[in-house]
Formats: sequence, C-alpha cells, structure tokens
Amino acid sequence: MSHLLKPLQAGSLSLHNRLIMPPMATAKAGPDGKVSQGVLDYYKEKSAGGYLSLIIIEHSFIQLAGKASENQLSIADDSVVAGYKKLAEAIHNNGSKTVMQINHAGSAANPKVIGTTPVGPSAVINPRKGSIPHELTKQQIVEIVTDFQRAALRVKEAGFDGVEIHSAHGYFLNQFFSPLTNHRKDEYGGTILNRIRIHLEVIAAVRKAVGKHFPILLRLGASDFTPGGTSIEDSLIAAQEFEKAGVDILDISGGFCGYIIPGGSEEQGYFAPLTTAIKKVVSIPVILTGGITKAEAAEQLLAEGKADLIGVGRAVFKNSEWAKQAIKTLSNTK
Repeated sequence: MSHLLKPLQAGSLSLHNRLIMPPMATAKAGPDGKVSQGVLDYYKEKSAGGYLSLIIIEHSFIQLAGKASENQLSIADDSVVAGYKKLAEAIHNNGSKTVMQINHAGSAANPKVIGTTPVGPSAVINPRKGSIPHELTKQQIVEIVTDFQRAALRVKEAGFDGVEIHSAHGYFLNQFFSPLTNHRKDEYGGTILNRIRIHLEVIAAVRKAVGKHFPILLRLGASDFTPGGTSIEDSLIAAQEFEKAGVDILDISGGFCGYIIPGGSEEQGYFAPLTTAIKKVVSIPVILTGGITKAEAAEQLLAEGKADLIGVGRAVFKNSEWAKQAIKTLSNTK
C-alpha cells in the first residue's frame, strides 16, 4: 500500500490516509467573524469526496484584540458556535475529519481592525508588520490563556474532531517563542523553557476544558530563519515539552519567515529538515507542509520518514480536485 494511503491513529483521532489540508486564510467570514455561506461553500468544495483525511480550518481569533484581518473567522464568543456546527457537519458528511485552528495575532494585529494598539510579549517592533505593541502584564497574559481555553471549548461544542493551537508565522504565541519579539525579563522570557511557558499554560488550560480524549494539535513555527531568531535547537526542546504536556500532533511550519523560507524554494516539502529533526525526538505524529504540489513527492517524503502526515495547501487551494487526482495516481502505481 502507498504510504500516503495508510491510515493513522493519533490519540482518539482516526485518519483514513496521510493527506491533509492545512489552514489557509480565506477572508470569507462575515463582518462579525461568523461562518458565512461563502465559508460553507468553500470547505464543502475542498472536502468533497473525503479524499483529504483531515481539513484544518483557517485561524480563528479568540478575542477581538487578537483579530489579524478583516473577514477573519471568530471563535471569540458563543454566538459563533451554531455556524461552526454547520461547517463541521458539512465536512463530516463529505467523509473528512476536521480540526479548527485558534489564534491570537498579538502584535501582528492590524490597529485599524481592532481599534486599539496591538499587544505582545514586549514593546519591540514586529519584524513582519513594523508595529510596536503594548507589552502585556502578567494578568493580561492570564486573561488571554483563559480566552484560548474558552475558544477550544467552543470548538468541541461545535462538533469538531480536535483543536489546533497556532504558534507559527509570527503570531502571538510565536512572538513569545521568538527572541526577536520576546525581550521579557520575567518568567516568560529568556530561556527557551521560559519562552514556551505560555504555550504550556495554554495547552494545560485547553486540555482542562476539552477533556482527556479530545485531540490537541499545535502548529509550531520551528525556525525564524533569521539571525537572533528561533532555531531548530529551540524547537527540539519545545517539541518534547509539548508532547509531555499532552499535544497529540505537531504541525510544523515557519516562524517569522511565515509559511515560506527565505529566498523561496522550489523544493517539495521545504520544511522537511525541520520535521525530520523533530520526528527524532518525539513519538507523536508530525505534519509537514511547504510547497508540496506532486503526489509522488508527498509519497517519497513519507517513505523517507520525514513526516507522518502531509499538508498540501496552495495546490489544493488552486485545484479542488488535487487530492482526488493524487490518490488515483498513487492507487494506480502501487
């Protein structure tokens, strides 16, 4: 059997193959952040036929101060749950599992969108956005951790199969992780263990809310690819701590470099050096994304043990038949 077609069990999450759709912002939500008909139609189309075993819904903001952009999905209050129930049901009816990614933009939030100064671990410039945030107090950190917890519970109530905590692409949790933006002198700054303290608090709070058997994923920006930023050495420590804290799947991407690597890359699965290293120190499944457009490349990356699950984003975004065609190709060649 093709490696891509093999099932996978991660905690209580059963996936019928190794092909997933990673989170990609659509800007199709209503002005209030609720699930619109456009959002429903988009995910119905992408999940049609159930060829993708898992659909990870684009990042949804946990509080207004953490909203990244206009028409971003919200998971910030109970009024959104009804719409998400329709979304989860639509994807399930097509034969795929679905997880929602929850996020706070931190200093990457647009002041015009949130109506106030963004917040972050330290009052230093955001390398991607150029803005300087208000430095959070410890009490404000506690409040944001609580909002992650409440958001995760809404995800469960809406019928999703798991929740993904976003700590990549220069957003809030990634800002604590990276020395580029975390200059704190208290227990949330300095050493790698201090810089992931808030991550461990969020994981613990989410687990308390959703219970022992609800899958928790974490998307980690495993390297900033920038002098003075995070490195794979940091992420090897972080990944082990996240597994010990109860994370079921690690979803690996970039940090302040975003979802690409500096200078760009034509390589299929250009984050593979990161996932390969992380897989050596954890026993939980690892997701690899990054420029994968060919089924044969996805198959080879799995065969070489560079990841456990393959995320195909832009190719699926451009062609909703991509997964169907990929599986047909691999079924015919094995």
